[in-house]
Amino acid sequence: MIRIKQVIEESVSLKTLLLNDEAFLKEIEKVKDVMVKALKEGKKILWCGNGGSAADSQHLAAEFSGRFYYDRPPLRSEALHVNTSYLTAVANDYSYEVIYSRLVKAMGDKGDLLVGISTSGNSKNIVLALEEAKEKDMITISFTGNGGGKMKEKSDYVLDIPSKDTPRVQECHIMVGHILCELVEAEMFPR
Repeated sequence: MIRIKQVIEESVSLKTLLLNDEAFLKEIEKVKDVMVKALKEGKKILWCGNGGSAADSQHLAAEFSGRFYYDRPPLRSEALHVNTSYLTAVANDYSYEVIYSRLVKAMGDKGDLLVGISTSGNSKNIVLALEEAKEKDMITISFTGNGGGKMKEKSDYVLDIPSKDTPRVQECHIMVGHILCELVEAEMFPR
């Protein structure tokens, strides 16, 4: 029981730190604004991550393209890893490092958004995808931890969770993602 309480306390403590970080809260607001602007202009939001961050990418893309709190038109949003035939072919024929950058090159357009999620901020395939997105004049957003890593310098907006504890960072990523889903949905489709 002691460890259970410790884990909950660690999660609450990190979220309290974010709650009191005005710069972090303003960065969420800025990301919301660029998402709304892009979607209103007919642009799309592409997501990428590895492991748990891939699951979060897919989860959040689905909240945008499906629905969040209420029925409304779908928004253009997709996780780049959902085509397993593509993923395994490119990883086999080229390398795992280029699975996302090749898709960004094929699917990304000027003004689209690429959201990269990595708890370390150093995932090579995400860094390369962000570089490709910059080449295509896309807007780059990173959900990171651990100070932002290499992704920080490749991103227009960085939502960096100040922790090296992967599970706690991931918990905060999904919380921030849900905040964005709620705010974007409400602004795009006011009730």
